[in-house]
Amino acid sequence: MKLNIDNTFTNELPADEELNVFPRQVSDACFSFVKPRVPSEPKILHYSSEMTSAIGLSKEEAESEDFTKIFSGTEVYQDTKPYAMCYGGHQFGNWAGQLGDGRAINLFEVVKNNKRWALQLKGSGLTPYSRTADGLAVLRSSVREHLCSEAMFHLGVPTTRSLSLALTGDQVLRDVQYNGNPAYEKGAVVCRLAPSFIRFGNFQILTARQDRKNLRLLMNYTIRHFFPGITENTKEGYIQFFKKVSKDTLKMVMDWQRVGFVHGVMNTDNMSILGLTIDFGPYGWLEGYDKNWTPNTTDSQHRRYRFGQQPNVALWNLAQLGSALNLIVDDVPALENILNEYQDSFTLAYQKMMRDKLGFNTEEDTDELLFQELEKTLHLTETDMTIFYRNLANFKKDETLAANSTALDFIKDSFYSPEELKDETLQGWLNWLKSYQTRLLKEDTSDEARKAKMNAVNPKYVLRNYMSQLAIDAADNGDYSLISELHELLKKPYENQPENEKWFAKRPEWARNKVGCSMLSCSS
Repeated sequence: MKLNIDNTFTNELPADEELNVFPRQVSDACFSFVKPRVPSEPKILHYSSEMTSAIGLSKEEAESEDFTKIFSGTEVYQDTKPYAMCYGGHQFGNWAGQLGDGRAINLFEVVKNNKRWALQLKGSGLTPYSRTADGLAVLRSSVREHLCSEAMFHLGVPTTRSLSLALTGDQVLRDVQYNGNPAYEKGAVVCRLAPSFIRFGNFQILTARQDRKNLRLLMNYTIRHFFPGITENTKEGYIQFFKKVSKDTLKMVMDWQRVGFVHGVMNTDNMSILGLTIDFGPYGWLEGYDKNWTPNTTDSQHRRYRFGQQPNVALWNLAQLGSALNLIVDDVPALENILNEYQDSFTLAYQKMMRDKLGFNTEEDTDELLFQELEKTLHLTETDMTIFYRNLANFKKDETLAANSTALDFIKDSFYSPEELKDETLQGWLNWLKSYQTRLLKEDTSDEARKAKMNAVNPKYVLRNYMSQLAIDAADNGDYSLISELHELLKKPYENQPENEKWFAKRPEWARNKVGCSMLSCSS
């Protein structure tokens, strides 16, 4: 198995001088060298053929014993030195100090077709940043990350990717519900990929320690390798860098909103400097449309990271990054201007997103009111976001609307309780549809062209939590076929797949409150 290795992070940035692995504060360094824990009985359950090809591996190599050894942590690839990154962050709005790669170990960087990939094992053992944890991961969280990384990419959402999913053969103790009842689960390792895994927190920890030298080194390294066209080691370049990070972050979050994805843990240490969705923990897709929904049990009281709040949280996180960068930028007004631009850009991005989702090609002054009324209407009765938008594309703009619930037949599959479509609830829906029809009549587009436009941004298939849980339950019993089935399904989320129609359905009632199917903990 031959890979084109080109390690820049460890070659160009300062390393921790302590080589013994034990939890500690790491200063004057951007990373620590550490080897993965050797699993007792590694087994590759699934791999992404797209990503094996992306790093230059053939099908035969991906199914070789060497592949299993390297991407389970059993062996270290020749002439490489694995490492864990040092970073800090704000967790739920509070500064947490040093965090770092507590259960992730970076293997190496590969360059293929002029594209750089950093490869990282998640769940491969202790690092200096593991604090009181064991650095391991379990099957359920690993299945979720492996599937979701690839699903997000095919939805058109900026994201880290996943190369492979492996069982370790070891048992890992976890308290899945944080209720004092820990139990042993199957250990697993995911190999994930990104051009870089640098986060907001990598910069924050250096500023917190007033380490200007290494902050400048990290800034210059990041610009040099990942922000072409920006000049490193200049104030102007640093400001342009922050502006690009702000723009990329907004793009990512607006794609989350478009497809109904809720990250669940938008701490600053979980924010990629490249605007990629990173760290798939207690995430979820909206089932019933609810701006206040969060999939994270830890966040169930204050709902800081709820669906409707994600764009504002991203702005807050950017403000923390800007504050960190100001140690070497020394220009608060310039950084604040970029944050103000984010707010203005968000308004425009939201309006464009909604016009696209509703099939509009033009802009009307009444659009904002129509969007607001739709949001209110979606809350009248539990309405599945994915099915609603997908089926709304079937609306005929010159059709005569009935004055009863039959007018809603084309979207009835999106309602969890159709019997509630009466009185004020029914009238609210009829009123909005009439407004929508009036707006569509101002468009020149045919119903067919509008449907194609809407179906290009409103997915038919998303990775609902109950789907992941079905795959997890099957895998726990030794059946990995559903992982493969869902992986293939989610490669074409915008296409009609008649053979997979069973997955275009509301969450089943049995999954409403089942562990793993509704809200989840950060336990992995």
